[in-house]
Amino acid sequence: MKREIYLKMRPLQEAKDLWFERFPKIRRSAPERISVFSARGRVTASPVFARWSYPTFHSAAMDGIATKAELTYGASERNPKYLLLGKEAQWINTGQPLPLEYDCVIMVEKLHQLDETRIEIRAPAYPWQHIRKIGEDIVSSEMILPVDHMITPYDMGVLVATGVRELEVWKRPKVFIVPTGNELVSLHMEEGPKPPPPPKVVESNSVLLKALVEEAFSEGVITPIVEDDLEALKGAILASIEGGADLVMVNAGSSAGSKDFTAQAIRELGQVLIHGVAMMPGKPTVLGVVGGIPVVGNPGYPVSAVLSFREFVRPLLLSLQGIEASDPPRTKVRLTRPISSKAGIDEFVRVSIGRVKDEELVAIPLPRAAGSLVSLQRAEGIIRVPKELEGLDQDEVVDSELLVSPEVLKKTLVIIGSHDMTIDLIRDEMKRQGMDLRLISSNVGSLGGLLALKRGHCHIAGSHLLDPETGEYNRSYVARYLKNVPVAVFHLVKRIQGFIVTKGNPKEIKGIKDLTRPDVKFVNRQAGSGTRLLLDYILKREGIDPREISGYDHEEYTHMAVAVDIKSGLADCGLGILASAQALDLDFIPLASEQYDLVIPKSFLGEELIQAFLRVIRGDEFRRRAHNLGGYDPSMAGELFFEMD
Repeated sequence: MKREIYLKMRPLQEAKDLWFERFPKIRRSAPERISVFSARGRVTASPVFARWSYPTFHSAAMDGIATKAELTYGASERNPKYLLLGKEAQWINTGQPLPLEYDCVIMVEKLHQLDETRIEIRAPAYPWQHIRKIGEDIVSSEMILPVDHMITPYDMGVLVATGVRELEVWKRPKVFIVPTGNELVSLHMEEGPKPPPPPKVVESNSVLLKALVEEAFSEGVITPIVEDDLEALKGAILASIEGGADLVMVNAGSSAGSKDFTAQAIRELGQVLIHGVAMMPGKPTVLGVVGGIPVVGNPGYPVSAVLSFREFVRPLLLSLQGIEASDPPRTKVRLTRPISSKAGIDEFVRVSIGRVKDEELVAIPLPRAAGSLVSLQRAEGIIRVPKELEGLDQDEVVDSELLVSPEVLKKTLVIIGSHDMTIDLIRDEMKRQGMDLRLISSNVGSLGGLLALKRGHCHIAGSHLLDPETGEYNRSYVARYLKNVPVAVFHLVKRIQGFIVTKGNPKEIKGIKDLTRPDVKFVNRQAGSGTRLLLDYILKREGIDPREISGYDHEEYTHMAVAVDIKSGLADCGLGILASAQALDLDFIPLASEQYDLVIPKSFLGEELIQAFLRVIRGDEFRRRAHNLGGYDPSMAGELFFEMD
């Protein structure tokens, strides 16, 4: 028999470059709809949105009693108050719905029961103490998952909790594994405790390779063993392709033996790209294409087969599904915010992680509530606060467990500042356009964003700060807070700010002066946010004292959180954007058009991360989607507003 001689082994990187140039990151699988209950490890083919808020009702966060906070005011150790069970309070367990007439929970450890009817209170409670509010974790219509997101068990919890029954995913790549060799027998054909007689061996590589295929979130199909015959092997390869294979792996027969036919079979059916790679183990690897389908000849030795799979097959299977391979190690990160903790407890804090400058990674702590499913879903790392410490300081460099690949973090864009709903659209649009980039964001208000930019905690700050003296947005604040930091400021959107009110506007709120009415409960944005500054500007212009407004000190950190408070009845009115009102089917009273801009240090402008981001927001598709949110004018998105040195 003629031997298949390979004389020109390719260096590993050269072989990989040639292989992946022939099969770039394209999608071969069509989308399909599946049940959320079988979604683990699948990859979204379209964004997924919450059908309802989570939690769906106000509930107790502690065991104890439900009561009205005002009944406890003035209570102290020396001057306790007494509540009548059944009239002024009632027992409640964690997770139970909060009765409509009550607005707080006092934990059982703080109670002193005098008898069957009376409870003694020795400290005052405050409204909404120890209560999980409607939508505290997820808000109806909020984007839960973007396109090309691999679904985790935590994601499944979020999906089910928010009413998602089905979702669209990419079909799993189908891999046919063709074992070949006259010496092979199937384990199913063997009976008894003894191995098959020489030279027969049990064929085991296909089982190993099938498991690796499934670990790469793909479907593995093992064909019957093929004898050492060129025509039989060619027939098995063609049958696999006709059976719907997205990739074919022939195991064994790739070396230079007289009965090694894999390279010859691929060559006669299609094209051999590589035969022989300068790697050990794995040297006899064959890489080819037949009818547009990748065909790989794996070496017969198990370790060689595994290494060949790892270098050439696994990355291709993942890329066909839009998945970035990850191997979570540990790394050092710099904290963007302080983390408080109780001494004596080892605490694990979930964080988002991204690279902002040089090789330094920054970590943004995520919500730490025990019921927060989203913080698990969005975490890139976990930081342990040792029990000997009471917390970690801002800018402290600490060790973090990584839940994603370090390479992924280098492709991460970090935005900190004012909340805006178009940031989710940008994140999704970057994925839709096949950009190998990620975007993480933190909502700390416009001023908080500028300060984070100054400290080097982010690439971009989102800001909509109105100067009451000039009527212009952002320029004076950038000059004041970013001295000696050369920046370029780009437009993102103009958006309508106004009063979000209950559906039907039962309180008949018409304007700013209605906020001073005693029957109107207001919900505000946090100090330092652009929305708060806009409100204070209007109040000053109209000569209204903030102390006249019931709820002025009731603060939330996002427009959606304001809308949730109104939807759930915690407030009658709040200042926010039209899109958040529409998302929860609330009424909206336009008040002002404002300008939301992006502040970027000039030192970052040459980076591909920033240029890709700007290309997205300047694109027609982003502008169309932003406009469809309602209340947005993205016509100037990406245009330079001003520069400052």
